[in-house]
Amino acid sequence: MIKVSGLHKSFGTQHVLQGVDMEIQTGEAAIIVGRSGGGKSVLLKHITGLIQPDQGQVFINGVDISHLEERELLKIRRDMAVMFQGAALFDSMSVGENVGFYLQREGKMTPGEIEKKVAETLELVDLNGMQHKWPSDLSGGMKKRVGLARAIIHNPSIVFYDEPTAGLDPVVSDSIDHLIRRICDIRQVTTVVITHDMRTVRTVGEKVYMLVNGKIYLTATPDELFASQDPVVYKFVNGISDSEDVLS
Repeated sequence: MIKVSGLHKSFGTQHVLQGVDMEIQTGEAAIIVGRSGGGKSVLLKHITGLIQPDQGQVFINGVDISHLEERELLKIRRDMAVMFQGAALFDSMSVGENVGFYLQREGKMTPGEIEKKVAETLELVDLNGMQHKWPSDLSGGMKKRVGLARAIIHNPSIVFYDEPTAGLDPVVSDSIDHLIRRICDIRQVTTVVITHDMRTVRTVGEKVYMLVNGKIYLTATPDELFASQDPVVYKFVNGISDSEDVLS
């Protein structure tokens, strides 16, 4: 379970997070939405322990990680994975080497065991037999799948996705969304997605958190989000600009 309580963070005079409270249950698929520059990525960095809050707490499976030493944080992070927006593949490594990188560094499995695990994980993301390809041979959607395979190969219980469909066309985006949903169901992993894509919200999400002015403005199911007549929510969901910039 992930619990965020009274989280505050400022950078100079800019108050980015102003008392964020949220709770994501084990195995749940949660979506965090909000305007660009509204603090979504800063919130994600707090949840993954990359930065410390000015005030408040972040609990991962009951452990407060807000001010843990790096050694203790590493133990917590072993049970997490992050799929980055740009896939972040190593160009000098094959697909198989990229996917097996974590297991290779960990040093607990034989090369044969790693090879088998890589093949199984690539099959899960619909990239059977792609081990010997290079990142330069792949389309944008395939790179995302390789990044996802690398993220989940060590069976984390929590997976974070940072704008997983950014830069992809609608058809490829839809396939990535359904893949994320499938992995959530098959692996029973807690899933946290940062996105602007309302299609991702519909396909992946079970609970949606809308971040406005550094606070959680709305917690809802996807159906409740899309049915909301609240003017702030409605304009955001439907991409309607406001001359008074009510979301800033």
